Order: sequence, then structure tokens, then C-alpha cells
Amino acid sequence: MQGLRDALEQSQKDGVAIGHFNVGDWVLLKAVSAAGQELKVPVVVGVSEGEREFFGLAEIAALVRRLREECDCPIFLNADHTHSLAKAVEAVRAGFDAIVFDLSALPFEQNVRQTKEAVEALKAINPDVLVEGEIGDIGTGSEIHEEAPDLSRGLTSPAEAKQFVDSTAVDILAPAVGNMHGMLKSMVQGQTRKRLDIQRIAEIKSAARVPLTLHGGSGTDDEDLRKAIAAGINIIHINTELRVAWRRGLEEGLAQQPHEVVPYKILPFAVESVKNVARSRLSLFNGDK
Repeated sequence: MQGLRDALEQSQKDGVAIGHFNVGDWVLLKAVSAAGQELKVPVVVGVSEGEREFFGLAEIAALVRRLREECDCPIFLNADHTHSLAKAVEAVRAGFDAIVFDLSALPFEQNVRQTKEAVEALKAINPDVLVEGEIGDIGTGSEIHEEAPDLSRGLTSPAEAKQFVDSTAVDILAPAVGNMHGMLKSMVQGQTRKRLDIQRIAEIKSAARVPLTLHGGSGTDDEDLRKAIAAGINIIHINTELRVAWRRGLEEGLAQQPHEVVPYKILPFAVESVKNVARSRLSLFNGDK
């Protein structure tokens, strides 16, 4: 199978981005892999520390390996928002393709120092694993928020991006460019959308010269996403949108079959709901394929 590094290089050449979708159960994983298969495009499935704890580290790794045998399109596994070296090591040893080593809540110099140590340690276990670092403030939690936090003072500068990449040797950088984890209620209702600092993305890409990840992509304006890809974003994370779709699909299944108790007769509604969102996002990320 094509490696994630090669897939990122190809996406850069093609002017597209790879979709990253968080999965917390088999319904989400089944839906995301099906969307990638239908469009014949690479996908990254991500599991945070909490999602790994619920799903099972070995279990998610085994399922992704099995899906690779069945799919014509590449499917990669990422340890999303990993906050300790011990958890990162566990994921690398389980066969994950990438690790998001996220110490962005720490002071910059401390983040640099510990991320550099993590890159060295993880590459010693598997030289092919891709390590992503994160700087800036995009908030926390893939949840529905009442009000948007003020993240304007936590935006990443091109100088910080260059310094961080040069000092840590990370393979991928996740900057703060107007993105935010989670969604506002108004975004769920389709009334407002997140907006990105496209010029900042272009300047960071020019300075850092590594693949860039956009975290917190849920609820972002479609045209901003297209412009962000053109400016240098290579991976886009979608999580909250899938969780909303999962719940809506489950509620639809229960509403249409109020007396049903068989999971495999109810859960397909959730699978289809999530797949529709993942397919729509993948289409946009791949030039409205």
C-alpha cells in the first residue's frame, strides 16, 4: 500500500487535501472507509486518546489492517492529539501510520523541547512513522459550543512555524490559522461558518515547508477550505460534523423503527448518515470530485 508520506506528496502535487476523520466506534469507521472507497481517494482515520481507550488500541489497528486488504484506496491510521510520549509509543508499536504529538498548551520553548525528544524516540521505533507537532491555540474538545472562544491571540506566526519545524524535525505541522475545535450551535444549524486566515496559511507554508494540517475543520466555510488547500493545507480534520451525523442517523433509525431492538437493523441509518457527510467532505477536499 502507498505510504502516508507518498500520499501527502501526491496530494500536494495534485492540489488536493487528504480527509482525516475521527472514529470512536465501528459505525464511524465503517462509514468513513466506505466513503473513501466510493470516491477512490485516500482517507486517514484518527483516534484521540479517549477514542483509543474506548475502541481499544489493538482493536482499531487490527480493523484498519483488515480494511486495507478489502479497499482499493489507501486508508491510514493516526493517533490524534496524543499528549504524552508513553501514549505515543504505544500507538507506534501498535502500527499507527502517524502520531499527533500535541503539547500546544505548553509554553512554546517547552513544546519545542519535548516534541523534539518525542520525534527522536518515535523514529527510533519506526523510522517511517510521521510525527505531527502543533503550535498555537485552537481551543479544545470536539463539542457543540454556545459561544466562540477568543483565539485571536493564539494564532501561529510564520516565524514560529519555521522555528518549530527546524528545531523539532516534525514531519507535519498543525498551526492555528483561525480554525477552532468543535462547532457552535449556529454552525450545526447552518446559520454561520468558520472562516480561515488564508494569507497566514500561505505564509506559514512558505516558511515551514512541510505538510500542514487543519484541525477543527468541522463547520468551516466551503470556499475557505478550497482556498486553504490552494494555500498549502494538506490534511483536514473533521470530527464534530461526523458526531452530529452519527446522532442524527441513530435518532432517525429509532424514530422509523421505534420497537426495533436489533442493532444491525438500526445502526445502518447512522452509517449512512455519517458516510454522506464524509463523502461530501472528501469530494470537496479532492476538487469537488
